[in-house]
Amino acid sequence: MKTLLVTGGAGFIGSNFIHYLFSLNGENLNVVNVDKLTYAGNPLSLNDISNRFPENYHFEKVDIADYDSLDKVFMRYNPDIVVHFAAESHVDRSITGPKEFIDTNINGTFNLLECARKYWNDKKDVLFHHVSTDEVYGSLTDEGFFYETTAYDPHSPYSASKASSDHLVSAYYHTYGLPVTISNCSNNYGPYQFPEKLIPVMINNMLESKPLPVYGKGLNVRDWLYVEDHCRAIWTIITKGKRGETYNIGGENEIKNIDIVNTLCELMAEEMNEEKEYFKNLITYVKDRPGHDWRYAINMDKLKTELGFELSVDFAEGIRRTIKWYLANKAWMDNIKSGEYLTWIETNYSNR
Repeated sequence: MKTLLVTGGAGFIGSNFIHYLFSLNGENLNVVNVDKLTYAGNPLSLNDISNRFPENYHFEKVDIADYDSLDKVFMRYNPDIVVHFAAESHVDRSITGPKEFIDTNINGTFNLLECARKYWNDKKDVLFHHVSTDEVYGSLTDEGFFYETTAYDPHSPYSASKASSDHLVSAYYHTYGLPVTISNCSNNYGPYQFPEKLIPVMINNMLESKPLPVYGKGLNVRDWLYVEDHCRAIWTIITKGKRGETYNIGGENEIKNIDIVNTLCELMAEEMNEEKEYFKNLITYVKDRPGHDWRYAINMDKLKTELGFELSVDFAEGIRRTIKWYLANKAWMDNIKSGEYLTWIETNYSNR
């Protein structure tokens, strides 16, 4: 029976990934969720898993920046696979407070790599999978795509910290022979996403009749990846990917930010039996953030050609599923909106 150590498993993508794992073959897996439980981590997202699989799911409240605590987790569970989601991930937060991003994204990744190197010294059939972002590649103009061979050009403390962690993981493969794979993904959306990212912010603010803040003119372009497809892609890389390789994971859904917001207004109006203009009148253009990348677009031919992966959810279907999930899980949203989150929103948007 394989033991997977999943870092950041109480966060958005991590919790979706753990749900996906147990939907595959939960009784034949051991999953150890290592999470610091920052503002964006919610263990309630995995209550159903802990109740259904009490012998197979284990939670450890541990900060990956704390090497000694992490070492004890490795000693206790002896994992075969590490899937590394844990990261400070919000660009705005990295601008106002970069230190946490260095501590978690760089030092935390180093600690994980060191633990893996220590405990996997004589162990076979192991893997360290590192989850990263397309933001490490920088910004595109109106044409072109990010490839696995695209030179790194990070523009924010967040993307710089993720670029650093990518290089560390790659270095441990080349220097120590640690079996690794790396994935760089585009913007994720779907269930369990903390309401600081664009889509859940807009949904939450519509529910509360609050302004819908859009940076600049809303013309920046992002590629949107439904989180369930992301989880399937990661598992495909873990089970089929070549060690030492990087794979890009995209949604093949390039959309301007303002078009996302308008689509959300229309679909929310439909779901709530409201006039769409009511929500659209809440759109408020705010001062753009520093270093705002213009466009992200991922080419994932390598993943599709070499590993046979195909997307299963287009944006039209994924965004409807997402809206329905948030409307059906208002209690989850209320629970996760802590005082810290509200203070952060006030700090970042009140003077724009």
